Order: sequence, then C-alpha cells, then structure tokens
Amino acid sequence: MAFSVQVENIKCGGCANTIRKRVTEIEGVSGAEVVVEQGQVNVEADEALRPAVVAALAKAGYPETGSVQGVASLKAKATSFVSCAIGRMDD
Repeated sequence: MAFSVQVENIKCGGCANTIRKRVTEIEGVSGAEVVVEQGQVNVEADEALRPAVVAALAKAGYPETGSVQGVASLKAKATSFVSCAIGRMDD
C-alpha cells in the first residue's frame, strides 16, 4: 500500500531528509521517498494515514500543493527553511 503527496517548498536534500524523518516517525508508515525535482513524497503506508502524513508535512513547512495561500504560505516557507537546515545537519 502506498500513496503520493505533492508538496510545496522542497528545495534540496536537506528538505528531503527532514521530510523522510518526519513521515517515517508516524506509526504505520514503513517508508518514504522524496522526489525533490517533482515536489513529491511517496509514502509506504495505508491510505488511511494520508491525513496524518499531510498534517506532519504541513507542520514541517511542506504543505500539500495548493492547500495554503497568503500569510500561511509565507509561514510555511519560513518553516521549511528551518526544516531544510536541520535536515542538512542530520546528513
């Protein structure tokens, strides 16, 4: 069982590291692959976990594409910048 989520703000491997870490911390998720160039997160889990995955991604600054606008979008970009830096340090 697997599903994909298109997200905003993925810029590099640091972002991908953070995303993988956050998503795989969710109980029931067995793996996550991030395709930086496409802004896509492929999740190995039951589709029922999609809302939890989307929420974790948004909290880390990587909201589902088209789900935020205005000030919320700016906040997501700022949060993703920090998450990206943390992901680089975890490398």
